[in-house]
Amino acid sequence: MRSDDPSPPVPPTAVPDATSLPTMLPTFRELGVSERVVETLAARGIERAFPIQAMVWEDARAGRDTLARSRTGSGKTLGFAVPIVERLDPSAPSRPAALVLVPTRELAQQVKDDLADIAKAKGLRSKVVYGGTRVKEQSKGVADAHVLIATPGRLQDLVERRMVSLGGVRILVLDEADRMLDMGFQPQVDRIVRQLPKDRQTMFFSATLDGAVGRIAQAYTRDPVRHEVEGEGHTVEEADHRFVPVKREDKLRTLIDLAAAQEPGLTLVFVNTKRAVDALARQLRAQGTPTLTMHGDLSQEAREKALHRFEQRHVGVLVATDVAARGLDLEGISLVVNYDPPLDDKGYVHRVGRTARAGRTGTSVTFVTPEQQGDVSRMAARLDLHEEFEHEGMKVAAPRVVFSGGARGRRSGLRRPKRR
Repeated sequence: MRSDDPSPPVPPTAVPDATSLPTMLPTFRELGVSERVVETLAARGIERAFPIQAMVWEDARAGRDTLARSRTGSGKTLGFAVPIVERLDPSAPSRPAALVLVPTRELAQQVKDDLADIAKAKGLRSKVVYGGTRVKEQSKGVADAHVLIATPGRLQDLVERRMVSLGGVRILVLDEADRMLDMGFQPQVDRIVRQLPKDRQTMFFSATLDGAVGRIAQAYTRDPVRHEVEGEGHTVEEADHRFVPVKREDKLRTLIDLAAAQEPGLTLVFVNTKRAVDALARQLRAQGTPTLTMHGDLSQEAREKALHRFEQRHVGVLVATDVAARGLDLEGISLVVNYDPPLDDKGYVHRVGRTARAGRTGTSVTFVTPEQQGDVSRMAARLDLHEEFEHEGMKVAAPRVVFSGGARGRRSGLRRPKRR
């Protein structure tokens, strides 16, 4: 952490959501991005900036510390990737010059994929490192990379083995900072940050900048400029949210029918445990539905093979734990099914965020068994999805009664659903 006491961040700026006023958003050329990068993005069909990209551009390009809040799937990666490649000098001797920390292997690879071509257009090399693979193999090319994308554990391992030095890092990005904290990476991130030059640019990109994320953001940055997407809410508004009442014994057949109706689109199915992933995949295959799996016990090679087959539509159904709720950015996911309801509100938002990304449309279906109706309905109400929940004939349950101790003994109170 930086030892100096930073000043409080200035009030956030905000711009309209891209889906409501797309023509107001500038093109990358209008923002002043270099022609080589503009042409490279155009070859990918990207010409106009999304809100978070337009918002942060000027400050990020000028080297200011930047805090950016925007929901999952809103284009945060290019929000920091384009300023990075514009700022770095390919002839600079100290490498890596930019470090992007991410919480998961999948997100690390996604960032690498989004950044690689625009970096190459500017004569920059990028490298990605993450756990689940051999250290020796991943260390190749690290010391020569201008931009290093890494998960905290693997990077700390490489640093301790003296396979990479962080003394030349001029730009630090923490992507999905809230997820980084949720996964318990703060001690590792703290150790990494202490090894970086104090005279650097730091950028935070996160779905939230409140609470613990806000506190570490203030500790890591100096006089940061804060940007937020105005009125974006806590759910994926572009998605069609459905809550389907279903008996436990009917869940499999309902899923098969939903997946069949999506062809040739892709169906991503979430369950809550690794064992449940394998069990459901076996059931689907037995019923004639080809299925891929993803969970934490799979090797990185197996994960990458599954993702490639899924993305190429060789197999149209992927069953996963929440390991896939961050980092998957596949255009073809038209349906997300919560076969098991998520464990919390944030889990719902990130799962559904795998569809309806970057202005595209998509559908989310959450299965609700009779015994789950109370908990799921309260979650829907907190996310302002009570109308969608009740559309299928179910009712939102009353808020839970909670008890807390007081000077005169226990008292009861109702935890009301928050309207967003």
